This record gives sequence, C-alpha cells and structure tokens, in this order.
Amino acid sequence: MADDYLVRIGKLIRDARQHRGWTQAQLAEALNTSQSAVNRIERGNQNISLEMIARIGEALDSEIVSLGYAGPMHLRVVGGRRLSGAIDVKTSKNACVALLCGSLLNKGRTVLRRVARIEEVYRLLEVLNSIGVRTRWINEGTDLEIVPPAGFDMAAIDAEAAVRTRSIIMFLGPLLHHMDHFKLPYAGGCDLGTRTIEPHMIALRRFGLDVAATEGQYHAVVDRAVRPARPIVLTERGDTVTENALLAAARHDGVTTIRNASSNYMVQDLCFFLEALGVRVEGIGTTTLTVHGVPDIDVDVDYSPSEDPVEAMSLLAAAVVTESELTVRRVPIEFLEIELAVLEEMGLDHDRSPEYFADNGRTRLTDLTVRPSKLEAPIDKIHPMPFPGLNIDNVPFFAAIAASAQGQTLIHDWVYDNRAIYLTDLNRLGGRLQLLDPHRVLVEGPTRWRAAEMMCPPALRPAVVVLLAMMAAEGTSVLRNVYVINRGYEDLAERLNSIGAQIEIFRDI
Repeated sequence: MADDYLVRIGKLIRDARQHRGWTQAQLAEALNTSQSAVNRIERGNQNISLEMIARIGEALDSEIVSLGYAGPMHLRVVGGRRLSGAIDVKTSKNACVALLCGSLLNKGRTVLRRVARIEEVYRLLEVLNSIGVRTRWINEGTDLEIVPPAGFDMAAIDAEAAVRTRSIIMFLGPLLHHMDHFKLPYAGGCDLGTRTIEPHMIALRRFGLDVAATEGQYHAVVDRAVRPARPIVLTERGDTVTENALLAAARHDGVTTIRNASSNYMVQDLCFFLEALGVRVEGIGTTTLTVHGVPDIDVDVDYSPSEDPVEAMSLLAAAVVTESELTVRRVPIEFLEIELAVLEEMGLDHDRSPEYFADNGRTRLTDLTVRPSKLEAPIDKIHPMPFPGLNIDNVPFFAAIAASAQGQTLIHDWVYDNRAIYLTDLNRLGGRLQLLDPHRVLVEGPTRWRAAEMMCPPALRPAVVVLLAMMAAEGTSVLRNVYVINRGYEDLAERLNSIGAQIEIFRDI
C-alpha cells in the first residue's frame, strides 16, 4: 500500500473517530492496541491490514472506513492436519445477544464481561447505537459497557443492520415498557426457511403489545390497560420466545408465570442477568418460570455470560473429524450431556475433568479431552429436542461426525425447513449424504474427505460443518464468503490455527 494511501486512510480514520466523539485512547482500547499505534495509523506512518481497517470500521460504526476493504472474506484451508493441545470455549453467542437486548430494560450502566466479538453482536450494537445507546469496549476490548439514553430515538434506527439479525425481534419485549408506539424492521439472520413470529405475539399480547407487519416493518402499539391475568402458556418452547416473554415480564408490575418455557442455556443466562437487575425469577432450569417484575430498573450491573455449548460441540466435532487428540476447556457440561452420551455410544474415547463454575457462579463447566476413536453409527436416529434434549444447533455437527463413523446414520432436523438440505453440501467434499426430505438426511460412513472450492452455506452451523470437513480433507480447499460463520464465531480460523489447523483468511481485491 503506497504512502499516500496510508495518509488518506489515516485521515478517514481520524475524521470518523472525531465524528464519533472518541479520543485516540478510546479507539485504542476498542481495538486492543496502544494510543501510539492509533496515532501512527492516523498520521499514515504505519502499515495497516485490511482486517484492521475492517475492525476500525466496526469500532467506529463508520461506513467510510469499512469501505476501505473490498469484497467478502474467504478461507483457504490446507486439510489433513491433526489438531493438538488445548482450546478454551468462548462465551455464548446466544446469551450475549439476549443480554444486549436485556440491557434495554436498565436505565443504569450495564457491563457484560468477555462478550463474543462476532458479527451478530456487531449488528445489534449498530442498532443500539443508532437509537441512542452508548456502547464501548473496555478492559482492552474484552468487556462491553452499555449506557442507555434518556429516551430511545426509534426514528433513527439502523434498518440495514437490523434486517441482518433475527435477534431484533427480542427488542419487542423490553421496548414495550418504554413507549406506546414504535417500529422495528423485519427480523433476518440465517436462511433457515419460514419462521413465524406468531408465538412471540401470542405471549406479548398479554402485556398489551399489538403488532402489525407491513411494508418491511413491525408496527407496535402498546395498550397499558392490558396486563397478564393468568399464566402465559407459550405455544412454542422456543428460546427467543421465552426470552421475549421474560423481557416483557421483567418490568411488569406484578408476578408473571410463563409455562412451556425453554430452559436452555441462553434463557438461564438471561434469568441470571435479570436477577442481577433485581428481578426475582423462580424455576430457572425448568419449563415454568415465575417472574417478580420490577417496574423501574436503574442499577449499575456487572455480569459475565457463560460459555457456549454449541461452540464447544463445534470444537469436539473438529477433533473427531480430524482424528485428533484435543482438550476443550470450559465446556458447559450441563448443556452437552445428551450429545456426549450419544458420542459415547458411538465409541468416542474421552475424559472429563472435575466440574467447576463459570464466571456467572451458576453454570457448571468441565474440561474435555477427546482422542482418536473408531466410531460406529448410532442405532437410533439423531434428532433434536428442547433442553435437556440434544441441542437443536448441535444436530448439524453430527452430520460430519456420522460421516466419520462406520455405518448409516439418520439425522432428522425437524425444526428448520432448509438446514438438512445444506448438510448435503458435504457431498462436494466426498461425503455420502442422501436427502430423504427437507428435514431428514441419511449419512453413510466412513468418508474419505477430498478438497474442494465452494460457497459457504447461508446457515451458520452447516457452514461450520463444511469448514470442519475441509480441515479433514487432504489438499487445499476454499470456502467463499464466510460472513455467516463470523456471525456466530469469534476469530474461528485463528483459534483453530492455534491448535494445528492451517487456515488462511483472504479477500478478493
């Protein structure tokens, strides 16, 4: 990059920083670098990578800077390498997303520890910033500070960021406490087929929320005279549905009982956070939650979300398909017990450390060491169930694992319309997967994986499954446009490289 380019980019960065009202020290903290490094960048005296420009663009919420890099991100994978050593599980994507939405309940300062720095979080931060919420990364970019405004500017909402995440739907629960009328863009996210928001509406109508969906927006109107008079029975034991009901109940002046509630990991983390806000929640970990609402929440709160069981499953699957010995640390074992029971029946050789608590003081963790194993296909089909059953998001990883096992495995992904279809992308890499219908796929193993170049599936977990198969395939594979992976995983390529993978990030320029 020529010197004049460095100077021009430095001026763009300086102008964007000043427009945001940040000092060089604040930008340095967000980037986990030094103030002197930021000063050199702004003066054009330091070489700067495309990745750093992208990070600066995210930190400053500046399209001017983000246009400094070209094209989508791709991965070049040299496969057939064994993994080794140990790797820590990051905090839960889905919990962090729920807690960001939950911070809208609080008039005080919220600090979330070790927040996952992923695209899904960045999109929500863009939305929060656009309506007046002040956020900044603190403690060398590890933790996130959130300070709400006196009133939310919903007319200024960043619709482009909102439509790129389905999590925007969880703004409904907290926002109904703040205003009588508001609009939200339609929820987006992964391409997983038709997903109705009617279960959300059924629950939230009990709090006076009425929503009309027209012209790409949810038009919300709140009737303050309507209050839950009897227990709310969710028509779907979904995670986000339960979270929305919890967020609505948290500031309802009274006691709300929610039945058929999800008891999954992200719901439990949200309950623990609500307790830190002063909201009493009975029945955490069960399907009946009783919420003692607090109509006004104005506290300074510091909370540490727990680790991500789906990321833990991703790393375990990486070890299995590459026939590696690997220790995965800080595994939330309570939310992987069914998966491990199935893997044990398939013949997985592994050890567990004694259990210990996560930083939230509630979630049980363990360290798992996985060794190369001769796996046999399970007798029964693999299918998800609400917690404590096999996690819906962990089902795709069993496609790669089953492809490494001897025999036929039937996978029934009954929740999503399209996800089983995306699993057949493994056939491009040598897999033998037969799609029986939009929800069922038959996997034949073992597989001799082969390298290929292909586009990333548009759904998060199948995309990671394809990446894992590429890691097992001899030769060099290319996975193009991996934005969907970055939605749910922080620095996944670099972290896999730290345990022996060889994955290069590149862009078309």
